[in-house]
Amino acid sequence: MTFTRREFTSRTAATGAGVALVGSAGVLATAPGALASSRHGHDGHDGHGHGDDHGHGHGHGHDDGVGYGPLRDDPEGLLALPEGFSYRVITYTGRTTLESGESTPSNHDGTAAFPGPRGTTLLVNNHELGGPRSDWEYPVPLPEGLVYDEAASGGCTVVEVRHGGQVAEWVGIAGTSTNCAGGATPWDTWLTCEETEDKAGQNGMAKDHGYVFEVDPDDRRANRHPKPVKALGRFAHEAAVVDPAHGHVYLTEDADSPNGLFYRWTPPHGFHHGRGRLRGLADEAGTFEAFKCFDSGGHFVDDLSRATRIGTVYGVDWVEVPDRDAASTSVRKQFEDGEVTRARKLEGMWWADGGTYVVSSFAREESPVQHDGQVWFYDPRRRTLTLKVLLKVNPDPGKEGAFDGPDNITVSPYGGIVLAEDGEGVSHLFGATDSGRTYPIARNELNIGTAEEPSYSEFTGVTFSPDGRTLYANIQTPGIMLAITGPWKRHPKGH
Repeated sequence: MTFTRREFTSRTAATGAGVALVGSAGVLATAPGALASSRHGHDGHDGHGHGDDHGHGHGHGHDDGVGYGPLRDDPEGLLALPEGFSYRVITYTGRTTLESGESTPSNHDGTAAFPGPRGTTLLVNNHELGGPRSDWEYPVPLPEGLVYDEAASGGCTVVEVRHGGQVAEWVGIAGTSTNCAGGATPWDTWLTCEETEDKAGQNGMAKDHGYVFEVDPDDRRANRHPKPVKALGRFAHEAAVVDPAHGHVYLTEDADSPNGLFYRWTPPHGFHHGRGRLRGLADEAGTFEAFKCFDSGGHFVDDLSRATRIGTVYGVDWVEVPDRDAASTSVRKQFEDGEVTRARKLEGMWWADGGTYVVSSFAREESPVQHDGQVWFYDPRRRTLTLKVLLKVNPDPGKEGAFDGPDNITVSPYGGIVLAEDGEGVSHLFGATDSGRTYPIARNELNIGTAEEPSYSEFTGVTFSPDGRTLYANIQTPGIMLAITGPWKRHPKGH
């Protein structure tokens, strides 16, 4: 049933400022002036870091009530953390190996953690490798039976972290391309998303790409003979989440010229989700739609960058996609101006609090209004989209302080959200509290540039372990998975 503009206008008028959220992530209203609190805004280069036998730690320090204090330099030159925190390298391209003896593939991206057998943790790790295999020193290997397209470089590995710190890694799927983000399912599998539109014969590919594949971290046999879930469309996929109550799958698109879209797949009547069931769907199964937003006055919103105030609430309608497999025209180009709402760099998503958090990483000249990051919350029950975090354009990304370019996201078991930064200059993991204050969690100190022109790879794959004690995250280049532990604490309401 269409959610009419009249219904939305009357509902928002009755609720005043907008829709109040409940749950662990709360309102997350980041005012521009709160982006870099002065007590967290110094460069953190005090030279007092030191290592320990289990990684690289920083001692125990004071607690100022918000976040975990300033970041301390790492003597190993890899990861700056607050006092009391330490990290351990789980995988490292060119240094760690798979069970087959081959190197861990490079370009780590989206990741999720699942409970494994006998108390282990299983992590599915995307490898964002596009184009022909000859372009990469460490593509995903091609194990027999696990390959979709032998010409493609990307895929996923499964990492098992065992008691005592032992790590094993093997290929979950291979022969896919540009595996960027994705999403965990309620039945403990991983949806890996190809961020490409390459078709057979393009860019060295032997098959069409731009699909979603399901990877089972706990059952290697279930991953044999990979099959794309074509019902979820063919486009530059970024992330995917599943509504556990209604079965909808929501998907983001990272694209421009024109800007990308936010999608919803509705399962066909009688379909029930479960392990491996998506791959059995017909290519045109269910309904595949793109979103269309309007404000409280009933006016169409052409691009999400138009929202410049925290708490902005849009109503959402859904418009059916004419050709979800994009046989001749990219999905986002199948709509005329005024038919759908667009956004630049729709990136990570995470399901929590009865809806999904959606990241728009940044907007520049291709968008009506420029910004350095938005986080939205889509409430499927009310069919509203609410702006929760807004990062104004960062005037000096090379300086420690403000954040820019959020990408992968997770909801923290300690309150608020944690974001992986994919912006300019310095690269961080950072959190946002329920009241909207942001704080640093980690800084990438691995310079892959030069002393004169330093360069720091983006963070990706931010996710907590099932027990909430460990925060996993990746440095995409060269490809490093890290486990971060320390004195995590719940951030009280109002901070």
